[in-house]
Amino acid sequence: MSGLTQLQALGTAERRKEARTVIASSYLGSTIEFYDFLLYATASAVVFPKVFFSGMDDWVGVVAAYGTFAAGYVARPLGGIIFGHFGDRMGRKGMLIISMLVMGLASTLIGLVPGASAIGPWGAVLLVILRVFQGIAVGGEWGGAALMALEHSESGKRGFAASFVNAGAPTGAVLGTLIMGTFSALPNDQFLAWGWRVPFLLSFVLLGVGMFVRLKVSESPIFKAAIEQEKAEQEKAALEDKADATTKQVMPLLQVLRRPKTLIFTMLAGAAGFGLQVVLATFAVTYTVSKGADRQGVLYAFAAASLVSIVFVLLGGKLSDKVGRRPVMIGGLVLFVIYLVPMFALLSSNNIMLIFVAFAIGLMIHSTLFGPLAAFVSEQFGTTSRYTGASLGYQLATLLGAGFTPGIVAQIFKDSGQQTSSVVWFLAIMSAVSIVFILLTREPKNNDLQTVQA
Repeated sequence: MSGLTQLQALGTAERRKEARTVIASSYLGSTIEFYDFLLYATASAVVFPKVFFSGMDDWVGVVAAYGTFAAGYVARPLGGIIFGHFGDRMGRKGMLIISMLVMGLASTLIGLVPGASAIGPWGAVLLVILRVFQGIAVGGEWGGAALMALEHSESGKRGFAASFVNAGAPTGAVLGTLIMGTFSALPNDQFLAWGWRVPFLLSFVLLGVGMFVRLKVSESPIFKAAIEQEKAEQEKAALEDKADATTKQVMPLLQVLRRPKTLIFTMLAGAAGFGLQVVLATFAVTYTVSKGADRQGVLYAFAAASLVSIVFVLLGGKLSDKVGRRPVMIGGLVLFVIYLVPMFALLSSNNIMLIFVAFAIGLMIHSTLFGPLAAFVSEQFGTTSRYTGASLGYQLATLLGAGFTPGIVAQIFKDSGQQTSSVVWFLAIMSAVSIVFILLTREPKNNDLQTVQA
């Protein structure tokens, strides 16, 4: 049965049931992928400076560890291009299976990398290589998962459906932080020697669960219909012009680059959301521990706050279906900038309850703007280049907003004599830039997803 016929033949109840299955699997797969990817963020905040960069000044070691963290973000656009190309040509499902396999194996191997005391600087080199593979994998994962949820859902519910993919990030963060927090209760020498490795080795178990779920998901009917339509048009053109139809097929990347304005605006519009997200997961944790708070308590406070924030990701996506993606994202950015000063005051209180409140409010605000982001980015592109365009736009936004932000913020903090005011100004300017480009980007809430090219 063709993709278009499949769409038309399914009854409303059947389509909704299939959509729920796909959304659930996208959420679970995204959770597993981001468990692996964001576990590295936690480790780079509390472990890697001591294991792989020992002997350095504390904040110099932190900056160096964040440098290896950034390698994953540098690789994410490459993953978006590779997986996007084949996802737009061969289908979403197969690429999601491959991306999960790469992520699971890379994360497991990180748990086996010897420290600086055993192999010197080669440990950091191996970390960077494996982090690059993590970045390539998550660069391909997000686009496929978001599009599967988006393309299986009804028009007025796309923001809510796609928000489940972004909800996988805080869910993965909760899972990773809880497990890392549990092992951080070990005596410090044991935690640094082997305890931190166990959460990475558990990635292999999660890989098995994720692969089982992914193999049961059906391909996007919108994608199948679009490919069939494009093929029919090419065959018709070939008959009329007596030319080889394959010569007229345009690569998905070239389709996207024909409209660079859309790609650039999407990237800049989403950058601040990722910058604020990664500052909470890395610098804020390091800053809080440096003020004397118990490391395990801080990790648990962040995990509990992340758990609360999951609901707000979904609420942000649902709200964007009613009022639009842009108003929700802009409102979230404005509120976060206003909150930055009191947030750092709470984080420096050395009181675990106040630290939890600081993380909870910050993550709730951020999650509201993060919820619509999956739909906002994906809806800007046509079906036969959507995987490539959405992946590249989203991953370039993560590179620009999150890849180097922890290192830059840590360096600014160190150079300013450990004053948070300079950090606040940096994050406020980043947010203002994204607000401008959100305003310059078209509202995509009512776009027709069945358009082959856009």
